[in-house]
Amino acid sequence: MSTDRTPLSRTELADLLTGAANSISGVLTAEYPTPAARSYLHPVLGALSAGPAVVGELTDRLEGFLDEPLPDTPAGLFALASYAAALGWLTESLGELTDTVDRICTQVGIPDAPPEPAPLPQEDGTAETGFGFSVLELAAIRAAAETAGLTSSEYVQVLSQSLLAAARITDACMEIASGLAEDAAYVLGEAGGDLRIGEGPDSLPTLVRTLLTRMEAAR
Repeated sequence: MSTDRTPLSRTELADLLTGAANSISGVLTAEYPTPAARSYLHPVLGALSAGPAVVGELTDRLEGFLDEPLPDTPAGLFALASYAAALGWLTESLGELTDTVDRICTQVGIPDAPPEPAPLPQEDGTAETGFGFSVLELAAIRAAAETAGLTSSEYVQVLSQSLLAAARITDACMEIASGLAEDAAYVLGEAGGDLRIGEGPDSLPTLVRTLLTRMEAAR
């Protein structure tokens, strides 16, 4: 393999981080056609379908980034640390999302027989689902639950889990993308020859500092 490749410039390093940020943001806007019988998974199927492809894309870029010569400038090392942290964080978040979807699917299963008719609700729907839905909302829930082969209460439970998982992956992707954007701006504007990785907290990439803070809080 050739060893005379010119190291990436600060502009190219910033573009690498910005491109990763854009790819990760795209996970949140991905759409996936959801069967009516699995409508409770709609909040997560877009991210679940697009996430692995983005991880693969970022991994390929990282492998190219690590191609000889390895980054040895302060800006290059800074960008590498930021990129690797983003990729690891995204991979872990998608793993958690996958686990949640697996649990939902296990909880729901595939009905062997048509569901039993749900009990008639009170006017506010509290008795049937445990939540205070309006009559129109409850009618929509009952219709979706019937299509899914679930009771209204079961449908609300799994939909709630799905919405919570969607909120978590959304928060993670937004934080990762924001951190990459901040680090890209830093690399482009400030990461000159005097920067030394590890000398003071401000010299570390945004995502690395965030992850370290989380690790400390978890102790």
